Amino acid sequence: MLTERQKLILSLIIQDFTNTGQPVGSKRLMEEGVKASSATIRNDMKALEELGLLEKTHSSSGRIPSISGYRYYVDHLLTPAKVSNQEVDQIRSSLKKDIHEIDDIIQQSAKMLSQVTSYTAFSLGPEMKDRTLTGFRIVPLNDRQILAIIVTDKGNVESQVFRIPENVASQDLEKMVQIINDRLVGQPLVSVYQKLRTEIPMILHRYFQTTEGISHLFDVILNDAFEDKVFVSGRMNILNFNPEQDLNQVKSMYSLMQNSDELTQLLLPSDNNIHVRIGAELGNDLFDHLSMIQANYEIRGHGRGTIALLGPTSMPYSKVFGLLEVFRYELTNALNDYYRSLDLYH
Repeated sequence: MLTERQKLILSLIIQDFTNTGQPVGSKRLMEEGVKASSATIRNDMKALEELGLLEKTHSSSGRIPSISGYRYYVDHLLTPAKVSNQEVDQIRSSLKKDIHEIDDIIQQSAKMLSQVTSYTAFSLGPEMKDRTLTGFRIVPLNDRQILAIIVTDKGNVESQVFRIPENVASQDLEKMVQIINDRLVGQPLVSVYQKLRTEIPMILHRYFQTTEGISHLFDVILNDAFEDKVFVSGRMNILNFNPEQDLNQVKSMYSLMQNSDELTQLLLPSDNNIHVRIGAELGNDLFDHLSMIQANYEIRGHGRGTIALLGPTSMPYSKVFGLLEVFRYELTNALNDYYRSLDLYH
């Protein structure tokens, strides 16, 4: 059990270290307002070190926080910092510009968070399981390429360029569009996904002499509609988090950030709280010197999404916590407004 003075000392060391990156000594703590002699403060610092909450560096008599120290601070001492009105206005206006579909809002939220903090930001939109496939068409671009456009009832539009397999003719594509529109449009995505695995292969065998190319194309195009899209902004900021990390580590982290499945697993929202995971709690050796603050949000009738920031363990937790609280509130409002406008439109 920490005394009130020890709690204050731990808080001040963490705040000071996250601002300056320098070890903090007893003299500095006296300047910061700890009302005790230098010897008493040093004794408290030694006690905090023995509890594993502080670490001593070789270069000076000062102390720096340990991973356990950050954890204790986040769990027991953190007070979210107030976000200025100017920052709130900036966040609000950024979430309203150039918005044509829901992915624009989700992507913009990651971009804005990364710009404000200089960390790596992640944004995962509300879950897709309750969505319905409302439109599908193919636009030929040239002899071997098509643009496939998929629309869902929640305002998501997926469009992607695909190369047509050699054994697929243009009349095959027309037949494929007809099958999708007859059998799958108007169905919930969950049903579409099940039918792709069961009913559709049998239908394809009925219509096509060889189904190999067309079946693969079907799968690839429609799987895009199910993919939970994680938008990442500020990937290169990871280079600034830990100067001692080697090149292979950076490459592995960069590669992980391009893997949508792994990121979705890392970010899956569990409830509507703000969570802080530090070092090993992230479940990946690559993140041992990093922290992630994740804020989940829920849009009634549309599922749950999440925004998160990945930065050094020495991030200013109180400031970032306060920022994410405001951010998820404004993002929830922006998404609710968007869905309301869709309902009015329909």
